[in-house]
Amino acid sequence: MNKFLTLALTTTALTAGAVQAADLTKVTFGTNWVAQAEHGGYYQSVVDGTYAECGLDVTIQPGGPQVSNDAQLMAGRIDFYMGGTLGAMDAVAEGIPMVVVAAGFQKDPQVLMTHPGAISSFEEIAGLDKLIIGDAGFATYFKYFEKAIGLDAAKRVPYTFNPAPFIADPKSAQQGYITSEPYAIEKETGWAPDLWLMGDFGYEPYSTTIVTMQKTIDESPDVVKCFAEGSNKGWANFLYGDNAAALAMIQEHNPDMSSDKLAFSIETMKKYGIVDSGDTETLGIGAMTDERMESFYNSMVEVGVLSADLDYKKAYTLEFTNDAASLPIKEALMAD
Repeated sequence: MNKFLTLALTTTALTAGAVQAADLTKVTFGTNWVAQAEHGGYYQSVVDGTYAECGLDVTIQPGGPQVSNDAQLMAGRIDFYMGGTLGAMDAVAEGIPMVVVAAGFQKDPQVLMTHPGAISSFEEIAGLDKLIIGDAGFATYFKYFEKAIGLDAAKRVPYTFNPAPFIADPKSAQQGYITSEPYAIEKETGWAPDLWLMGDFGYEPYSTTIVTMQKTIDESPDVVKCFAEGSNKGWANFLYGDNAAALAMIQEHNPDMSSDKLAFSIETMKKYGIVDSGDTETLGIGAMTDERMESFYNSMVEVGVLSADLDYKKAYTLEFTNDAASLPIKEALMAD
């Protein structure tokens, strides 16, 4: 090919790319913690162009101990936030128009951990001597299981993010994130704790949800749809396809995240159906239902966490998810 023609075509392609990039709507998504595999679907849709395909230029803003991305959302400094079901319902109670538009996780990754073989059923946790639970958990899921299986508040000691008290006491149970604390304990001790995933025993909020403000929904519904659908597709590609570029970006944002920790987290999310299980099998990743929202709300009212007169339906909308967008992607990838 003539070198001048090659140069002209290259220049045209670069110009078209620049115009296309300029046409994308810039949005920022704030996560709930430092970059990790539990955020993988969002990173996947950034690196593989899924968000760009529907018109968005997405920046991921990691959270952390000194970062309050929920406050950034309320202040209008970011467009979307990685929140949770209870947090959105609490916001309604405070008159804050935050709305969940998709559920990244079908199951809350919170677990109670026990020593290997110490108990044979979840209900037996109530008979252990010590329950190591943080303040947030004590005010929410502990109250649920206090009623459901008889957990005793007198046995609760605060969790300080130090596993040593749990490791030293075989008659204790400790809270954990299923993709985090079990990995750390096994690395330190050489034994794997038994895991009791709360979502499998009746505590059923959606987790790692996509939250935005009602104003964004009213003014930019196409942006909300693109981000929700793009994220749901991203999770399918991340879990079942080539996620190398997404993992590289996660490690760029969080250099302390090791490759083996990332692999453990992905394997665990798939094993326990954290992202893809239940309603996602027909409605696609990101699924939410009115029935489950109502059931969770009622369970929180019953234990005194939420008010019985709360208009909890303001905390979520089904308008932007349940579109089965992830299903053909998963089917194609699993067939390869």
